[in-house]
Amino acid sequence: MKRTDQKRIAVMDTTLRDGEQTPDLSYFPAEKLQLARLLLTEVGVDRIEIASTRVSEGEREAARLVVDWARKKRMLPRVEMLGYCDGSTSVNWIAGTGGRVMNLLTKGSERHCRVQLGQTPKEHRKAVTQTFRAAKRKRIKVNAYLEDWSNGVRDSFDYVFAMVELLRELGAARIYLADTLGIMSPADVTRYVDLMVSTWPGVVFEFHAHNDYGLAAANVLASVRAGARGAHTSVNGLGERAGNARLAEVVAAIHDHTEFKTGVEETRLASLSRLVETFSGKDVADNTPIVGRDVYTQTAGIHADGDAKGELYASRLLPARFGERRRYALGKLAGRASLEHNLKALGIALGTEEKSLVLQRIVELGEHKNRINVEDLPYIIADVLKSPADQRVRVVSYRVVVGTNETPQAEIVLAYRNKKSTAKASGGGGYDAFMNAIRKAAKKLQLEVPRLADFRVRIPPGGRTTALVETVITWKTDDDSQENLTTLGVDSDQLAAAVIATEKMLNAVVLRKKPSAKKS
Repeated sequence: MKRTDQKRIAVMDTTLRDGEQTPDLSYFPAEKLQLARLLLTEVGVDRIEIASTRVSEGEREAARLVVDWARKKRMLPRVEMLGYCDGSTSVNWIAGTGGRVMNLLTKGSERHCRVQLGQTPKEHRKAVTQTFRAAKRKRIKVNAYLEDWSNGVRDSFDYVFAMVELLRELGAARIYLADTLGIMSPADVTRYVDLMVSTWPGVVFEFHAHNDYGLAAANVLASVRAGARGAHTSVNGLGERAGNARLAEVVAAIHDHTEFKTGVEETRLASLSRLVETFSGKDVADNTPIVGRDVYTQTAGIHADGDAKGELYASRLLPARFGERRRYALGKLAGRASLEHNLKALGIALGTEEKSLVLQRIVELGEHKNRINVEDLPYIIADVLKSPADQRVRVVSYRVVVGTNETPQAEIVLAYRNKKSTAKASGGGGYDAFMNAIRKAAKKLQLEVPRLADFRVRIPPGGRTTALVETVITWKTDDDSQENLTTLGVDSDQLAAAVIATEKMLNAVVLRKKPSAKKS
């Protein structure tokens, strides 16, 4: 049954309750407060579920902290807690925190009722009734989960019918249709949510999806189209097993693929995802839809070219919509258009020949599987533009060994004028051992090696261990009439960057050396 009377889908986010059932995850009370604040005030979900009753004193403390804040902000009706069919026990737990809304966990399948609870359907309905009455005495509003509804609606509809009829009579505000094991397909959801809505058109049903088949977002979409008036989500899909429906995916899908809207502020989704990633310790895959670090990055040069000529590779999932920006990857697949996009972002202008040299270096680095960000680009430009045009000296190979309680050792092969020189040496550190070997090899080739005057290392901001390293070395030549020589090397490895800078120094020395005057 297609709903036409309501265009707004309520979002209930359960990151702080169901999401905390993720293995090895537990939020500190202060973290729950921070996330609750962001979800309700900045992201704009309609309601949040923050705790399960009877769990721990820490859970109680966190609930009190969130409830106290919500009361002051007049948002208390938007804060919910999971309770059980245990008479007044869960009710008193919630009332003790100051909470005003309970999500009562009822059994949505006869099998769960008889096997897990060891009760007949009649006995379970009696326990539900007693808990509702206890909540009414405490003036606590009650919503009801139908746990394992996805199996119950298919295998024991008479049981589900009797439970929903009771929940209506008791005054449940909303009934949550739970695909507890994530077993449904979109076709199943469409069929059975439509059955519920058609049978009880006056009841507010919301759909609670799990992602065991990777269908959670698609199932939420199907439920909305079939008449569900609310969707349950979790930031980054946190939750038991494969997790819950992801907040960002659900919101974007509803907005772009249905006639309905939510109250969620899309521009806050990416930053919220990062914060939950930090608090939870659970990494978000780089290719995660909407919030992944790679999803707004064009890698292939042809895609960058298409965007430059008319946004040919853009869709409605524009980065600015979610508080992000388009990036153009620099690596072995980069083309001239990728470089142009990044140069424009940095405000750097290069000539045609310079661009070719920079792009060649980018591709070389990419071949070594180095990840190059726009922050690395100035270093690459400096590296390329300060390279000698005529490379006569090459460090053909090098090997540096550094270990605990071992003297650093280096072995190098140096080439000059079609001759090669091999040398080994030790030193006080890896680079010191390398330089000692360089001096030995250079002496055999009659090459001058200046003294090192200064050694500086710079890494782009962001703290990435894969970031490119820029090594700038200043050399003091033996000829006092000459100025100091400065060379620069760039690589993802600090020693490799220093080797590049050293090789440039040797070439510069050769190129600067004046030919000897002929004897008369």
